[in-house]
Amino acid sequence: MNKLIIDVANEKIFLMIITNAGIYNITQENTKINYEKLSIIIKDFLFSKNLKIAEINEIYINKGPGSFAGIRNSISVVKAFNVAKNIDYYCYNFDDFKDEKDLRYENIPNLCKKYKIKKNLINPIYIS
Repeated sequence: MNKLIIDVANEKIFLMIITNAGIYNITQENTKINYEKLSIIIKDFLFSKNLKIAEINEIYINKGPGSFAGIRNSISVVKAFNVAKNIDYYCYNFDDFKDEKDLRYENIPNLCKKYKIKKNLINPIYIS
């Protein structure tokens, strides 16, 4: 099972792919131009690991708090992937896991299951 983690709520755009073969991640500058080409950044990252979006089974997206533009754009991209490729997504917030001592991105999928984060439900948290 291949999983994609997207976090644009923080200082950098962060992407992580979790596959049976390994865990890979990249960061990009957190700029308006990169928000606008987020789907291209994701596609290029997947391509660099010989994957296609159709091979992703689940997407995990940080719903904030954070940048309005970044969160809205990432939500739009993830919803488009869901509609086009029927990929389930989970929207987490690090506060959802506040009792965890070892909070790392690669643990997000298991934490979403542990804390019963609902799939295909988005309630973004913006910083005004």
